[in-house]
Amino acid sequence: MNNPGESFEARAVWFAAPRSAEIRPEEVPPPGPGEILIETLFSAVSHGTEMLVYRGEVSESLPLDLPTLSGGYGFPIKFGYAAVGRVVEVGESVEDFSPEELVFVHHPHQSTFTVPDTMPIKLPDGLDPILGVFFANVETALNIVHDSPIKLGETAIVFGQGVVGLLVAQLLKLAGARVIAIEPVAKRRELSVKLGAGIALDPGENVAKTVMDATDGRGADVAFEVSGSGDALRNAINSAAAEGTVVAASWYGTKPVPLDLGGHFHRGRVRIKSSQVGNISPELGTRWSRKRRTKTVLELLPKLKLRELVSRRIPFDEAPEAYRNLDRNLGDAIQFVFEYGESEEK
Repeated sequence: MNNPGESFEARAVWFAAPRSAEIRPEEVPPPGPGEILIETLFSAVSHGTEMLVYRGEVSESLPLDLPTLSGGYGFPIKFGYAAVGRVVEVGESVEDFSPEELVFVHHPHQSTFTVPDTMPIKLPDGLDPILGVFFANVETALNIVHDSPIKLGETAIVFGQGVVGLLVAQLLKLAGARVIAIEPVAKRRELSVKLGAGIALDPGENVAKTVMDATDGRGADVAFEVSGSGDALRNAINSAAAEGTVVAASWYGTKPVPLDLGGHFHRGRVRIKSSQVGNISPELGTRWSRKRRTKTVLELLPKLKLRELVSRRIPFDEAPEAYRNLDRNLGDAIQFVFEYGESEEK
């Protein structure tokens, strides 16, 4: 353990250029007033957003949207937003946290870091720390469902069964919807059904016909696009019922997405709504706040089937190779989680 006032030597993942990840040393200051020093135990790789950044498929002019991120989308950039760690030391005036407590922080992949005490989120007692890395994705999935008008007994179709898609499907089932999942990878389809989807289809199948047959010819009341595929967004529009809603939750970065808006979309008065976790649906008015959403996510973490989503636990030192593997489209990969050893101290 460092002596009080001494800085810490940490390691962090940086994307130096498109498709180039490396681990760099970082000097972490001791916690000042209102700050907390955290030693990371696990961090989760975002297979969607983070891989867009890794590949350089984000506009260089886009501002960073988390205070813990560093650099810029034009590279180099320190990115990531799902870290679970243990409180090591608290600064003066910090009253709500104590050493050894387990917390989640929206922070890049880094072995040790100091943040304001407004950022860490205490994890539920008894929760396996590795499952805490899903806080951000459960928060996103909850927001996606809240951005929809889904009602008990309606049919929802979810395009994409990566982590967020699988979580959306679980939450839709809890909300009383009949869930149809669309996913090209067979292992993900099998997992989707295991976790609660009624049926899971390959997008190469006649999806529209299956949806029509399952809904007495109406189509899906709500279609969710969480795969990052433009083809999926087009299929979501065509699978939606007249006056139905398509929730576009994917971030496409700089990729163009052509749509056919001259047929069913136009005559069926299909609505397309963007969902992004940075804001709460205005339709929820004053009833929901970030604090209420956080409390709800913490209550959901022990209830959802999360352990099945961890496909690989990877030593932090092997992070660069993990990104290369994900970029090669390992079809059965769902959630990669980095495991950290003891932090190196100065």
